[in-house]
Amino acid sequence: MKVDLNSDLGEGAGHDDEILSLVSSANIACGFHAGNPAGIFNSIRVAKEKGVAVGAHPSLDDRKNFGRIEMQISGAEVYALVAYQVGAFQALCTAAGLKMNHVKPHGALYNMAVRDRELSDAIVRGMLAVDTGAILFAPAGTELFKAAQELRLQTASEVFADRNYNSDGTLVSRTRPDALLRDPGEAAERVVRMLKEGKIRAIDGSELAVCPETICLHGDTPGAVEFARSVRARLERDGISIAAPRRMAKLE
Repeated sequence: MKVDLNSDLGEGAGHDDEILSLVSSANIACGFHAGNPAGIFNSIRVAKEKGVAVGAHPSLDDRKNFGRIEMQISGAEVYALVAYQVGAFQALCTAAGLKMNHVKPHGALYNMAVRDRELSDAIVRGMLAVDTGAILFAPAGTELFKAAQELRLQTASEVFADRNYNSDGTLVSRTRPDALLRDPGEAAERVVRMLKEGKIRAIDGSELAVCPETICLHGDTPGAVEFARSVRARLERDGISIAAPRRMAKLE
């Protein structure tokens, strides 16, 4: 059994180096919700040194709200936002002598796209305009995942170790006190159950089916390093390999 551990980094949390020693993929902010060119380049460089795969983490243009507030935006605007951010990130990867492996939308853009097909198509087309071989991280069964599959873009099914789920498979809103898991041990147990049983318990007690290929550990949550350390240790104890998904040529 093998799975990827990813984390959203380059967001100013102050412990990226520690997280990069524990994960296999890094989603690096592209400057629109956090980060700047020098910081992005440094994150890419450190990830390369640690053997961690890197991906762009494009966002809505909203640094004030850290890209976590939904807004009215057209498909054409999303296409340009994604192509711009992914293109700039790819250029910095090239400058660092590393190939971009994946793309994972950030925050509100991610949450809007999982249910809105127009925005999902725009994200996928924006990626394809820059790099036809990059992997899209997205929740299986959502509009974002379906758009990638229909447009022949490689995908990795993502689940979250440190977030709670609603019964419809969406993430519990960060405006609620139960949005985040607080206990690293509980998160580790839940990850193992997702991998071995293909199930996760929603906040109402119902069971959701999941098929995780990449597991997100947010880099900006309280105790993020301990969460990552706990999850990794538990996976290794259970003999589960940790490795980034490998990009292929564009699917035919």
